[in-house]
Amino acid sequence: MIKMSVYYPADRGSKFDHDYYRTRHMPLIQERLGDACLRYEIDKGLAGREPGSAPEFVAACHIYSPSLATFQEAFGRHRAEIVADVANYTDIAPIVQISEVVGG
Repeated sequence: MIKMSVYYPADRGSKFDHDYYRTRHMPLIQERLGDACLRYEIDKGLAGREPGSAPEFVAACHIYSPSLATFQEAFGRHRAEIVADVANYTDIAPIVQISEVVGG
């Protein structure tokens, strides 16, 4: 199983619409990916390492898929639509990582 994680760095001047992300963007991804999206999780940053510090990331998501090939094939078909939707909730350039899930 693989996990694609998308992290949105916290930047005081940037926008991020958590409601849109939760109710529109991530359901769009799940619908378009179909069986290639086993499940997803959304994180909303609350704090950093030290008490009272700001979070490093305003948000993150994690999409689980059976394999890298399955994910890439499904995502590739809808990439343009998914990427175009990003402007509806943020102006932050995301950090993306695809990992193999090896424990848990």
